[in-house]
Amino acid sequence: MRRHAGFTLAEILVVLLVIGLAAAITYAQLDRDPRQALTREGRRLAGALEHAALLAQWKNETIGVSAGGGAYRFWHRITGNDGEQWSALSDDDILAARTLPDPLLVTPRTYAGQAVPAGAVLPLMPSGRNEPFVIELDAPEWQLLLSADPLNRIAINGPFPR
Repeated sequence: MRRHAGFTLAEILVVLLVIGLAAAITYAQLDRDPRQALTREGRRLAGALEHAALLAQWKNETIGVSAGGGAYRFWHRITGNDGEQWSALSDDDILAARTLPDPLLVTPRTYAGQAVPAGAVLPLMPSGRNEPFVIELDAPEWQLLLSADPLNRIAINGPFPR
């Protein structure tokens, strides 16, 4: 009897499994370009800012945004016994609090031409006319700037090397 040379089904499956794992690892490494993540998060935040400005006009209430570290959150101004204060928005999926993927950071830079103190809330007025502001998104070697004009249009500038 002659024995036929060839591969067993188990050998073929092991080779396919190894190729699949190698492809998955390669894809994961390609997705780590910080510029892509920075641009994706910048577009997401820009869309949320424009949505918040329109919502402020529609609901006739002041909506604000705060940012710091690796997260940002949207607020609305309420009047209570203690006067006016900010309360976190929780009824809008687009304006839900967002934690950025590591290692991205977000920082408000200027509001009405002035530096923004840590923890400040940037207001979006119900009149639709707002002060210009700049929010910076950072990756280890790249930065992206979101610039808002008085008519709530958000320009995405970058990413720029740091």
